[in-house]
Amino acid sequence: PVTVNQQVVSKDIRRILAERARYFNIVLEDVSITNLTFSREYTAAVEAKQVAQQEAERAKFIVDRAVQDKQSAIVRAQGEAQSARLIGQAIQQNPAFLTLRKIEAARDVASTISHSANRVFLNADSLLLNLGDLHTGSVTNAK
Repeated sequence: PVTVNQQVVSKDIRRILAERARYFNIVLEDVSITNLTFSREYTAAVEAKQVAQQEAERAKFIVDRAVQDKQSAIVRAQGEAQSARLIGQAIQQNPAFLTLRKIEAARDVASTISHSANRVFLNADSLLLNLGDLHTGSVTNAK
């Protein structure tokens, strides 16, 4: 920042003045610079550099966030693919798995409707509430 540069310039000026004063056998103990200003161009250049650094950091943040979003999407897709594989295997190994899923869905729908302040009258067939019609595929007539 400009203040740090002012301190550096101030220190350099003290050193140069002390060296020149020694040439005339004068010892300077302290030099006080009360008003130090930089040219408009220099100040503008320093500010432009700071703005450029902030923009670079923002761009880096955006790139990092995009990379994280990409990784998140990949992990989510892998999880969904694994879930689909497991459901497919469960259906192959046990056809009653679909019946269980239908029962769970019907229970969720019934729970939501029962907790509603509104009174709902709907066709049970469209809500999967017709559980008596479900066939497991693996159940045979047993006596």
